[in-house]
Amino acid sequence: MSEHHFNTIETLAKHIVNNAADKPRYIFAIAGAPGSGKSTAAHALQQLITEKYQRACQIIAMDGFHLDNQVLIEQGLLEVKGAPQTFDLVGFERLLTDLQVNQTPIQAPIFDRNIDAVIENAIYINTATQIILVEGNYLLLKQFGWQKLAQYFDSSVYLQVPIEVLRERLVERWINQDLDIDIAVEKAQSNDLPNALLVINQSKAADITLSLKA
Repeated sequence: MSEHHFNTIETLAKHIVNNAADKPRYIFAIAGAPGSGKSTAAHALQQLITEKYQRACQIIAMDGFHLDNQVLIEQGLLEVKGAPQTFDLVGFERLLTDLQVNQTPIQAPIFDRNIDAVIENAIYINTATQIILVEGNYLLLKQFGWQKLAQYFDSSVYLQVPIEVLRERLVERWINQDLDIDIAVEKAQSNDLPNALLVINQSKAADITLSLKA
């Protein structure tokens, strides 16, 4: 069971800031299924933490560690892009280690959905950045390899969203990428939703559950 259950981003931001007090580096995980609103929540939290609470805060997205499409093609995994095996878990864990140790400035990648590719060294994090928000589907996954990630997080939140809402959002996401409705539905049903169910059913409990209105 989660330790806390929140209903607003504002309450969560205050909780993070209070718990990060007097710590040189505080790493907070934002986990949830595809389409649960992790990126939106992370940016809203970052804005509150930096503007209202005047704390240095940066976002790291697990999506920055998507394997390159050519690698996925060679491994026969392009059709399941977004599943756990299509990420550079070793590279992601290396970054989390560096963030936790916090001895030198760090550059991190981002994933650009519009070009379906990773942009290397797109984020710069210096040692004075106190709060790191790490967002991703599989941060709390109980699968081999992934289960090691929890040790890097000072605390975590799980975004709780009904499966029917996830389905609508995932289809809409593909439509927004200029796909035909039938193809969008097929991609959501064949890959995104199985990944969502994996997260829902095989993630360890977060410290906090955040339930937001659809």
